[in-house]
Amino acid sequence: MKSCCAVSRLQANIEPSVIEVPSPSQTAVSEPDHIDMDWVIIPGGSFEMGTITSEGFPSDGEGPVRRVELEAFKISACAVTNAQFRAFVDATGYRTEAESYGWSYVFHLLASDETNIRVKNVPRQVPWWLVVDGANWNNPEGPDSSIEGRMDHPVVHVSWNDAAAFCSWSGTRLPTEAEWEYAARGGLQGRTYPWGDLLKPDGRHMCNIWQGKFPIKNNASDGYIGTAPAQSFDPNGYGLYNMAGNVWEWCADWFSPAYHRQTSSVNPRYTQDTGKRSMRGGSYLCHRSYCNRYRVAARSGNTPDSSTGNMGFRVAADLVPKVT
Repeated sequence: MKSCCAVSRLQANIEPSVIEVPSPSQTAVSEPDHIDMDWVIIPGGSFEMGTITSEGFPSDGEGPVRRVELEAFKISACAVTNAQFRAFVDATGYRTEAESYGWSYVFHLLASDETNIRVKNVPRQVPWWLVVDGANWNNPEGPDSSIEGRMDHPVVHVSWNDAAAFCSWSGTRLPTEAEWEYAARGGLQGRTYPWGDLLKPDGRHMCNIWQGKFPIKNNASDGYIGTAPAQSFDPNGYGLYNMAGNVWEWCADWFSPAYHRQTSSVNPRYTQDTGKRSMRGGSYLCHRSYCNRYRVAARSGNTPDSSTGNMGFRVAADLVPKVT
């Protein structure tokens, strides 16, 4: 698996014994007073999930293609924004894992010259990722940066555990991989992207991904080098924004290349602990030459405590509460 997008905490040369991170299950969260969320209702039905395209990575387990049936659900039109995550933090005092660890991964072209000079740790296999002290959701490129002016951008530097804590507070949940892909397809069957098979129909940019030579030069012909506002580009057929590119989105499942062979065809969810949680959608760093994972069937995974400057999430919810 080419890991331009999925660098984990395990790849940083930092002794875990010197890190004290509270268990997410021990972090108290309170009920939300109010949070604005634009919901899209996704009708129940069936669809062809997965792909057998040669554009993917066999180790990701994108196929085989199979018919999957889902109950109706609702999903947020956009990824959770900085403004929404700040409301959560303000209401609960929640401390993200990036803040508890004291560092997170920042893409090298987004860090300031001063930050680049101070960086002492770079993962050997992915040297474009910098271990930046003080990088977190509120300081995306390090202590000399902030989210001011980016409140409508998707929150980043959130781990799967952080996303789960937000869901617990907001009365939502993370979408399953099947729900995510069904929603991302926007009613289209067997297409490569949420809008069809052409990356740039009529020459129009449809998503925020890398243009240029990765990881040296981003021409930013789509208008963005880092994140774009959560409600950017044209929505798909269901009215969902940025289901391709911009930020990776955490899903509820554990990640396994055997997903399509070991889950049910009805409301599937991979529940066996593999050490990694699933991510979908790709990010602003994805490029056809290296990480072609902004396709709707593409998938990846990372450890639940990992965070980077291109990881975010959107939320889902049942239309009818489950009986337990």
